[in-house]
Amino acid sequence: MTSQDDHTPLLITPLDQWHRRHGARMVPFAGYAMPVQYDLTGDLAARCRGGVLAEHLHTRTQAGLFDVSHMGQAFLSGPGVAAALEKLVPGDIVGLKPGRQRYTLLTNEAGGIIDDLMVACVGEDRLFLVVNASRKDVDFVHLAAGLPDSIVLTRLEDRALLALQGPAAVAVMGRLSPEAAALPFMGVASVSLGGAECLVSRSGYTGEDGFEISVPADQVEALADLLTGFPEVVPVGLGARDSLRLEAGLCLYGNDIDELTSPIEAGLTWVIGKRRKMDWDFPGGLVMRDQLDNGAPRRRVGIRPDGRAPARGQTTIMAEDGTEAGIVTSGGFGPSVNGPVGMGYVRRDLSADGTKLILIVRGKAVPATVVPLPFTPHRYIR
Repeated sequence: MTSQDDHTPLLITPLDQWHRRHGARMVPFAGYAMPVQYDLTGDLAARCRGGVLAEHLHTRTQAGLFDVSHMGQAFLSGPGVAAALEKLVPGDIVGLKPGRQRYTLLTNEAGGIIDDLMVACVGEDRLFLVVNASRKDVDFVHLAAGLPDSIVLTRLEDRALLALQGPAAVAVMGRLSPEAAALPFMGVASVSLGGAECLVSRSGYTGEDGFEISVPADQVEALADLLTGFPEVVPVGLGARDSLRLEAGLCLYGNDIDELTSPIEAGLTWVIGKRRKMDWDFPGGLVMRDQLDNGAPRRRVGIRPDGRAPARGQTTIMAEDGTEAGIVTSGGFGPSVNGPVGMGYVRRDLSADGTKLILIVRGKAVPATVVPLPFTPHRYIR
């Protein structure tokens, strides 16, 4: 265990010492000590000179390796498990075929988002879940309370999770497992990587093609060494992970979505399965239907501030007439677009692309414009 400044104990991932050996600067995140960026040495330094900007651009052009072992992993198993989980989410889980994964949401009766998660069908009456680190205890309690006794939830505390992201990820993966490299977008397979039995999905959180790899915790260091041994790959920290996902227009739980935000407001209407819109028989379904029919009071939008100064989360947004318009929920510098980018919620009447806004950045009024998301095109394999 390690500690924050306030002496609150921090958890560590199985790669904690690996990060430190590779020059990681560790910071608290979601209750864990996590690498925010690396000061690389030797061959790795020759590939990427270090820092958030370099790690971000390396992922966009080559491949970055991320430790996401702080995320919650679990199996759900039992007769009719897909139908049982479907009662708690708006996604079509019953229609999820073996070897396929789907992004969905746990929602509450008010239509708010308890968490966003990935659900994979890994066999008959068996699902694999990945949930957010900051919400995993809440999620697992919620799931256990909402599922019938015949469904068993098994938390996978003995597994780590890596993400290999970027245009070179598929070539690297192909050298270890042609089966994994051949996966379609959101495909899932059990494969051997360097002797470790892994569950691999073709997915990620950067907007780039890539893979997420669930691996036994006691084998993750060897796999991380193997992957960073390829010339295209460098380790990447949370700083670049955040700027990559922001450019890709992807939500971060606690910033852009929470229990007071509906999928309609968040621009996540697409997660509601077509069949689920027949009955709306999931928590908050009728609230979401009303927002679709009559309009949500606010909408998540992309925001481009004028100039070079970024507008960080919690920046106040004003309309040009001086009335309050909303708030920035995620913001920073976008290395790929070479300028500041942000996302936030604005009044419905101000949500159209091209709408002019005013951001109050450190007490100064900064002009900004509503723009389409994402800021950089998604390059998922199709």
